[in-house]
Amino acid sequence: MGTSKDIDGSVSVPAFYGKELRWRREAAGLTLQQTVDGSFYGASYLSEIERAQRRMPEDLARHVDQVLKADGFFERRCEDARRAKRGAHAEYFAPVAEAEKRARAIAEWSNALIPGLLQTEQYARAVIHSTHPLDLPEEVEAKIHARMQRAALFEDPKRPEYWTILHECLVRQPLLPPGEMADQLDRIAALARRRRIVPQVLLWNSAVQPFLGLPLMFMEFDDEPPLAYTEGSFHGEIVEDPALVKRYRTSYDRLRAAALPPEASLAMIEQAAEEYRNGKQRD
Repeated sequence: MGTSKDIDGSVSVPAFYGKELRWRREAAGLTLQQTVDGSFYGASYLSEIERAQRRMPEDLARHVDQVLKADGFFERRCEDARRAKRGAHAEYFAPVAEAEKRARAIAEWSNALIPGLLQTEQYARAVIHSTHPLDLPEEVEAKIHARMQRAALFEDPKRPEYWTILHECLVRQPLLPPGEMADQLDRIAALARRRRIVPQVLLWNSAVQPFLGLPLMFMEFDDEPPLAYTEGSFHGEIVEDPALVKRYRTSYDRLRAAALPPEASLAMIEQAAEEYRNGKQRD
């Protein structure tokens, strides 16, 4: 049972219940597989929860409560985790933000907004004010801080490999005043020049492709299956079924094939930034 001491339960709610889960499971003399038997989850998934690398879904929490005779303990901790995340990431997005830190590769298609990982503070603020106009100032600042913190993964020179496809409207239609929009495009260009990201632009007149109407993200990991994520205005869906992830990825690859090559895309982004700065942005 000594391995449970490797987890610092004071770090976060997921770390707390991950440590408790491992302690209770080992005290009951159960393996990871024995604990998840009868659920829709695998042993590796439960192991990641014990190490605070994943959040526990409510249906799994109820299953674990029954197996370990925990009297609803883990289901209650799921509610604690939701409350702990309010003001930062939306509940449906919190597991995605955590998964980004473990990802070996991330690929995104963005049709309506520049991806959160690439946003400047000004762009993030404009998005938050637009989507949550009644947020208090402290709530806005918490969300902006959380979004900026996500981008820290680009400071690791080796991971993740990040590929993004942007619809041309994100480059040509400003969400911000011209100077701030130039700064936003400069950020994308700077990350590309540093070889931290690979951007592509899908032109207005490209043939209609699957998923043209909704954003899509893929993540690949060293020691866990890939996942896909898509979202609407106030909801998101994580897709982990291997067959469905594969189908989504095929559609994403078609979008990538239809987009401008990376060098031409980078040149367009840099040209657009310069036009914003000089007040010559085209319609």
